[in-house]
Amino acid sequence: MPSSARWISTFLDAQAAELGAATNTQLAYGRDLKDFAHWLESGGEAFGTASRARIEAYLIHCADQGLAKSTRARRLSAIRQIYRFAFDEGWRSDNPAIQIRGPGRDKRLPKTLDIAQVDRLLEAARSHGRAVADRQRNTCLMELLYATGMRVSELVGLPVSAARGDPRMLLILGKGGKERMVPLSPPARTALIAWLKARDAAEDAAVARGLPRSRFLFPSRGKSGHLTRHRFYLLIKELAVAGGVSPDLVTPHTLRHAFATHLLANGADLRSIQTLLGHADVATTEIYTHVLEERLQQLVMDHHPLATEADRNRD
Repeated sequence: MPSSARWISTFLDAQAAELGAATNTQLAYGRDLKDFAHWLESGGEAFGTASRARIEAYLIHCADQGLAKSTRARRLSAIRQIYRFAFDEGWRSDNPAIQIRGPGRDKRLPKTLDIAQVDRLLEAARSHGRAVADRQRNTCLMELLYATGMRVSELVGLPVSAARGDPRMLLILGKGGKERMVPLSPPARTALIAWLKARDAAEDAAVARGLPRSRFLFPSRGKSGHLTRHRFYLLIKELAVAGGVSPDLVTPHTLRHAFATHLLANGADLRSIQTLLGHADVATTEIYTHVLEERLQQLVMDHHPLATEADRNRD
């Protein structure tokens, strides 16, 4: 019987090879499964001997620790998947996790920004930076993020080849290696053209010094070869301060939410937004319908002949 460490490493390797699981997903599953393995070992058990009752006891233990429903649901998902894999591989003759129900997830409305706040962020990007090239890069980052609703990992990892030729559509490599096409707005295309000119000049100078040419749109000389998610997170906080927007409201993900929210508020349908965001399930996209509900409610209050003056002024 393989050891717990062997179970985890083999399972993660299979996830990466067969399903194209994203690095962040693998890291999260790895952490969750190691925690479960340590808990089992503290009771003298392992993956190969754990029963359904032991798995349920572990979930109760997680709840007692005060872990969020979303965290407990993710841990159960990892446990279910590793036992499904073990059953398929013949490591176990049963699947003890198959009938365990998860804790569900709290439906929380995403934090978002209004159009005026986004405008202030974009204006800050155009003026924030020590050199012209820095300001051009910052402007391109923010315009692309708001124009496409990309995940931050998708944005910073964009290959420069995707941006050549003044594209009307941008090819994005999303979760699980799935590709999608997203249209670019005129301001985003203008910012992209300006940044490409500055980026290519900097790359030519680097090559002249004997350095390799980067394949990324937003290159860095760090280990990843491109601007990191952490650096962009700090940058967007700097832009919030410079633009007079509360930094607590601003993350790369709130720009993604703003993209979806503003599209929906202006009449876009959920299926289109699902495609643009790269959501596998439209149920994930439906959280944005609160915007449409608020908009329709306000339309009724403002324009329906039976709405009273008190109703119109209530909000």
